[in-house]
This record gives sequence, structure tokens and C-alpha cells, in this order.
Amino acid sequence: MSLIVAGRFTTFPAAEAAAQQLFTRGFVEEDVNLFFVNPRGQHARKSSEHPTAAMLHGTKGPSRGATIGAVAGAIVGVAIFMTISTSLLIAVIAAGVGAYVGSMIGAALHDRASTAPPLHDSVAHAVHHELRDSGVLVAVHVCPENQLEAATVLREAGGMAIERATGRWQQGRWSDFDPTRTPTPIAEMDQREA
Repeated sequence: MSLIVAGRFTTFPAAEAAAQQLFTRGFVEEDVNLFFVNPRGQHARKSSEHPTAAMLHGTKGPSRGATIGAVAGAIVGVAIFMTISTSLLIAVIAAGVGAYVGSMIGAALHDRASTAPPLHDSVAHAVHHELRDSGVLVAVHVCPENQLEAATVLREAGGMAIERATGRWQQGRWSDFDPTRTPTPIAEMDQREA
């Protein structure tokens, strides 16, 4: 595991200016990583982690209900009009009308279901307990000797919520960053060590 110091900035230009200050102070490009952290509750989750996360974030989209309704409507439309007439033209028109009506009904039912409260309260609670604010994070791969210098540069450059973490640093970036993990402020750690 690598030692990492990070600070949050409100804009990319401010984060890039902080990175330049780090380079000026001797930090190398491979040890500085800039990336955007989404607002609380908008962090992507794998559907295998939380089955309802896909429903909460709308990853299936309204087209699923519309598609199911369109297929069902087309089948019903063809079935009804084939009993009345054997004309191919009427069957095609019936399929189109049935698909259209079915897609409208399916989309309406899907929208109604997606506004229902979440099935599992644990997913909703996970969203509300996140403590990391959104912004541009400047992460610096450090060693124990230069971690305070990195924190000072980030703070002087206007960084907020300066934190210390351990993680995997691979190919010039913080590869296992988890936006839902509570950050550990450096000031708080310094007080524990004293």
C-alpha cells in the first residue's frame, strides 16, 4: 500500500495550479493525479454490489418499459386484427398501432414504478452517510518524509479537506480510490499521533 495525501479543489484550473506548485517543489508527474469526485450519492455502483442501485440510478432507463410494452402491443394488435382480416397491410398497421400504444403504456408504468421508494433502505442510507464532498481531487503519492510538505503545498494552493490515505498507486494514479470511504483529515491524524 502507498501513502497518499490529497486535497479537494472547486475547479480544474485551481487543481492544475496546485499541481504546478507541487512540481515546482520537486514532486514528479507520476506522483500527482487529478480527478473529479461526483457529488454525494452519485457514485457509480456495480449492480452486483447493490441490486437496487441500478433502479435508484436509473441505469435500465425508461426504454425498458417502453420496449416491453411495444412488443406486447404489437403482438396483441396483430392477434386482434388477424381474426378480423387476413390482409398483410392491415396486420402491419395493427402491429404499428399496437406497438405505439403498448410503448406508451409500458413507459408510463415504468415511470410510475421508478418513482416508488427504494426497496432496500440500506442503499438509501449509504448515500446519506457519505462524507466526501464533490470537487477536483489532487492526490499525491508521498513517503513519510515528504507527506507534510505535500499537504502544505496543497493547503497553500487553496486546497480544502486535506487528507491522508493509504491505497494502491499504479501507473501515475490512485487506482483503488473509493469516493464513499470517509476521508481522514491530516489535522485529525496529527492530533492522534501527539
